[in-house]
Amino acid sequence: MDASELQQLAVDRSADLVDDTALRRVYSTGPGAAALQKVADHVHPLYRPYIEAAPFAVLATLGPEGLDTSPRGDAPGFVELADAHTLLLPDRRGNQRIDSLRNLVHDPRMALLFLIPGAGEALRVNGSARISALPALCERFAVDGKAPASVLVIRVRSVFFQCARAIQRSGLWNPAAHVAAGTLPSPGAILECLGGAGIDGAAYDAALPARQAATLY
Repeated sequence: MDASELQQLAVDRSADLVDDTALRRVYSTGPGAAALQKVADHVHPLYRPYIEAAPFAVLATLGPEGLDTSPRGDAPGFVELADAHTLLLPDRRGNQRIDSLRNLVHDPRMALLFLIPGAGEALRVNGSARISALPALCERFAVDGKAPASVLVIRVRSVFFQCARAIQRSGLWNPAAHVAAGTLPSPGAILECLGGAGIDGAAYDAALPARQAATLY
């Protein structure tokens, strides 16, 4: 898209879909029966295996500065089912920005998108969360003697699977489609450009693998 096309897109709002009526003019068929029937208000026994097999999830939250999504990952089953309405998500060591946690303090609503390597379907969970630093709870999730600083206690509101079309279109699990190492700008290169603090990008990248390995938990 060139500059003139971009400018036209910015000013021409005539085709914007601004309410439910406008949306339904474009998406006129509405959801099929299966899209509605798959929704449960708890972690149904048939949805439990998805959570237990997932090594990765995306956490969505909302706060005063807007929306945020954050990756969460660990060994499969790192999100524990306390019961059919409650999930426990340990907050593993990270960059200390605590964007998600700060959002949850202001607004407990959240969502999780679980991804399972090799599976086309994803699992979507909507609910609310509180942040617990109860020592006994944190110790329950210790790895190599290192407990998380806190655990999200998630109250489930709805659970349903997402069909495989997005995974199929993206080729996400296809090794032939994987981006070759070194193709993307490295963390060091980005920090050297944006950091403004005299960061040596090459030195940062060289030290990164060992630093990450030593600080996973």
